[in-house]
Amino acid sequence: MRNESGFEVIKKAIENLKLRHKDHIAAYGEGNDHRLTGRHETTDINTFSWGVANRGASVKVGRDTAKEGKWYFKDKRPASNMDPYVVISMIVETTILWKP
Repeated sequence: MRNESGFEVIKKAIENLKLRHKDHIAAYGEGNDHRLTGRHETTDINTFSWGVANRGASVKVGRDTAKEGKWYFKDKRPASNMDPYVVISMIVETTILWKP
């Protein structure tokens, strides 16, 4: 993701997150049904979205990442009460190890 043409790797990782959206939501902490409503700069809990500099998307890609064609993305779905070990394990499995 941080190398040249990393944006293609980022898009593939995001596509994998989309395919496993419901699995991730189930592990991303309690109360997301109240927080991810589609209002107040969130996408509703049943919808996956991503975009460049889109504060309302499930996954946000920064402007600099899009401009440079590499760097990182941010999954905005985990709640503050999530188990960080579970969440990071799922993200790594889905974005790096899992082959749909």
